Amino acid sequence: MVTVAPLDAGSHVEWAGFLDDLPVFLTAEGEAVVIEGGERRESLHDGLLTAALARDGSFIATAGEDGSIRRFSPSKGLCDAGNTAGKWVNALTCGPDGMVAAAHGKSVTLFSRSSDEPRTFETDRSVEAVAFAPKGARLALARYNGVELIWFNSPAKPQFLEWKGAHIGVTFSPDGRYVVTAMQENALHGWRLADSRHMRMSGYPAKVKSLSWSPKGKWLASTGAPAAITWPFSGKDGPMGKPPKELGSMGQVLTTQVVFHPGEDVVAIGYANGMVAAVKVEDSADAVLRRPGESAVSALGWSRDGKRLAFGCENGEAGIIDISNS
Repeated sequence: MVTVAPLDAGSHVEWAGFLDDLPVFLTAEGEAVVIEGGERRESLHDGLLTAALARDGSFIATAGEDGSIRRFSPSKGLCDAGNTAGKWVNALTCGPDGMVAAAHGKSVTLFSRSSDEPRTFETDRSVEAVAFAPKGARLALARYNGVELIWFNSPAKPQFLEWKGAHIGVTFSPDGRYVVTAMQENALHGWRLADSRHMRMSGYPAKVKSLSWSPKGKWLASTGAPAAITWPFSGKDGPMGKPPKELGSMGQVLTTQVVFHPGEDVVAIGYANGMVAAVKVEDSADAVLRRPGESAVSALGWSRDGKRLAFGCENGEAGIIDISNS
């Protein structure tokens, strides 16, 4: 039986998930809501811009409107990771050994957990999104007309993957073979890194704002349609020449968030009407986990064991869905 424990986060939920096995919700006001027996609230920033989960799940990196970068965990509290001198942070990502990369303007700054000085890399275009490669040796910078790949511990020259248009999101496949971007237009674009072959993934009725890889990297789920558009990546050519699966179609209601289960090919989907569902990729079997609410789902995150799902909405509605007995 699925149970839902609701809560009021107070404002737009920017991030929802689990830290130290505890449900945590981050709001646009810069507050962390931690569920530990009762409800505990902690101020992280005076206005939160973006957040990114550490690779090992030990902390959440956050960026404030004042340019501050911080790390937070319920057990260790809040600590400063660095600062971008008041510059607006467009995106964050976490890499190996607790490293955090922040994109601000035409720059990306790397902050380490050690006492090393931050390192900043400059580009000639505004960086809209950033992602570490799976092995952590390079960064993908999404920008106008393509993606720049930089090796930050090597003198090797950056590699540029060109495709005209504005690229506003970026992700590496878990095996490191592909880079995929979300574009300002209603489309995804990808490259096979072995030969820079292009992969066009278009036809979306709305912008793609959420992407998630399946645990073994066989599937890439995306929003931007009245279903989770899920592309196959198991073959040598990725999704080229193969149709995507349309999972969790609920009439004309747009999907707003997708996140794969940590151990199974099951994707949790959030919708514009506040509903949350889970769908198996293999046979498209679906289950409604939360009925429609009053606003769109803005954040989803699984627990490490895949038995609980945290969700948050644009109006502050939030909660924990327990599927352990289902």
